[in-house]
Amino acid sequence: MAEIRVPTLGESVTEATVATWFKKPGDAVAVDEMLCELETDKVTVEVPSSVAGVLDEIVAKEGETVSVDALLATVREGAEAAAPKPEAKPAAGEAPAKGGETVDVMVPALGESVSEATVSTWFKKPGDTVAADEMLCELETDKVSVEVPSPAAGVLSEILADAGATVQAGGKLAVIASGEGAAAAPAPKAAPAEAPAAGTSASRDIEHAPSARKLMEEKGLKPGQVEGTGKDGRIMKEDVLRGPAAKPAAAPAPEPASVPRAPVPAEDASREERVKMTRLRQTIARRLKDSQNTAAMLTTYNEVDMSGVMGLRSEYKDLFEKKHGVKLGFMSFFVKACCHALFEVPEVNAEIDGTDIVYKNYVHMGVAVGTPSGLVVPVLRDAHQMGFAAIEKKIAELGVRARDGKLSMAEMQGGSFTISNGGVYGSLMSSPILNPPQSGILGMHKIQDRPVAEKGQVVIRPMMYLALSYDHRIVDGKGAVTFLVRVKEALEDPRRLLMDL
Repeated sequence: MAEIRVPTLGESVTEATVATWFKKPGDAVAVDEMLCELETDKVTVEVPSSVAGVLDEIVAKEGETVSVDALLATVREGAEAAAPKPEAKPAAGEAPAKGGETVDVMVPALGESVSEATVSTWFKKPGDTVAADEMLCELETDKVSVEVPSPAAGVLSEILADAGATVQAGGKLAVIASGEGAAAAPAPKAAPAEAPAAGTSASRDIEHAPSARKLMEEKGLKPGQVEGTGKDGRIMKEDVLRGPAAKPAAAPAPEPASVPRAPVPAEDASREERVKMTRLRQTIARRLKDSQNTAAMLTTYNEVDMSGVMGLRSEYKDLFEKKHGVKLGFMSFFVKACCHALFEVPEVNAEIDGTDIVYKNYVHMGVAVGTPSGLVVPVLRDAHQMGFAAIEKKIAELGVRARDGKLSMAEMQGGSFTISNGGVYGSLMSSPILNPPQSGILGMHKIQDRPVAEKGQVVIRPMMYLALSYDHRIVDGKGAVTFLVRVKEALEDPRRLLMDL
C-alpha cells in the first residue's frame, strides 16, 4: 500500500487546502497521474500518484486544510490493481504503429512552488523524426526556462499543447510513436471534428476552488463574472481578489493595466508594437511591487574609496588568474565584505516570518544578474565559507547559466542577502528594491574619479557610492548604518578581512 502525502509547498508555506480530487476510491491510477489539487495562499499544487494501482482511500476530503507531509490518500498496488493507461490509446482515426508503441511527453517538474508554465517554442512539428533526449520544446515559467527532451526515439505524432498554451506540472505535451513503423507514422492533422469536443470541455461544469467560492459569496459575485486562471478555467482565490472580469463587446479586452491607457490617435497606433509580457517579467513586476507594499523599506547611503581594492587587484590579478584559472574581479571583495558585516549585524541577514524573526547563521548570497529575459538572482550558498577564487568561479558560472536561461529553480531560491551591481551599466546612484523575504540588499555603483578631502588636501580618488536598502520593521537605522560602515572599512582596507576586524 503506497501513501500519498502533501509535498513541499514552498518557502515559508506550511499548509494548504484540498481543492479538488480528480479520482475517487476504486479508480485505477497510473504513475505520475494527477490525483488531487492543493491550494495555498500563493500557488496551486497538483499531487501525482507515486505508483500505479487503484486509489484505495481518500483521507483528506475536499475543503480540508492539510499540513506538509500529511497523509492525503492510499493507493493499492499489485497485479489486481494494474490498469491500462488511458493516454496510451492512439489518437482518434489513427492506427497504432505496427510493432511499436506510443510514448507520452510530459511536463517535467518545474521546481518548488511552481505549478504551471507556458509553452514557449516547439523545435519539432508533427511528423518529424526525433532522437532520444533531443529537445522537443521549451517551457517558460515565471522564473526560468525549461527545455523538454524526447523520452524516446521515434516520430512526433501529435502536439497537445501549442506554443502559447499554459500547461500544468505533470501535464501531457505531446505523443511520440516509437518502435517499428514509427518512421512511417503519418503526421496527424488537426481535425475540425475536434473543435466541438473542445467546446464541450470548456462548457462543462468546473469545480472552482473552495476558497474562491467562499470569497465570491462574500462579494456577491457569480462565476461568470470572474475570469479563472486555474486548470480548465477553474477560478482560484487570487482570481476573485482581482475583481470581476471585464466583458468584451466584440473583441477580447486587453490585459488590465495599473493606469488606464489613454486613447491613441490612429497615426500613432500604426507605429506601436504591443508585446505580451513574459511570465518572468510579470513575476518581477509583481514581486517588486509586493516588496514596496509589504516592507517598510528605507535606504541609507555611503561612499567608499576603491583605491585599496584596485591596488590589491592590480598587484595580484595576474598571479590569481594563473593559479586559479579565473579573473579577480570586484564582486568577490564585496561578497567577502558583506559576509563579514552580516555576522556583526545579523538582523540584516534575517527575515520576518509571521510574528517571528528568523536569524540565519549562514550567508546565502544572492547576486543580481541582468539577462535578455529580465533580472534573475542566482544564489551563492554558504558564501561565508568560500574563498575569493571559489566566489569568482561560482559567479562566472552562474552568470553564464543565467544569460543562457539554464539556471535551475534551486539555484535561485533560499538567498538571505542580495548584492546588485548597477555600476556595470553606468549607474552612479540608485535605491535598490528588497528581494522578499530578505531584509537587506546592497547596491553597487559606478567607480568614478572624484575630488575628496584627505588630511586637509584635495586629492582625486576612485570613489563608489554604496546604497543599502533595508526593511525598517526588523533593521533599525543604527544597524543599517553600522553594516554599511563595516563594508566601507573592509573595502578601503582589505587587510581587515584577513584579520577579521
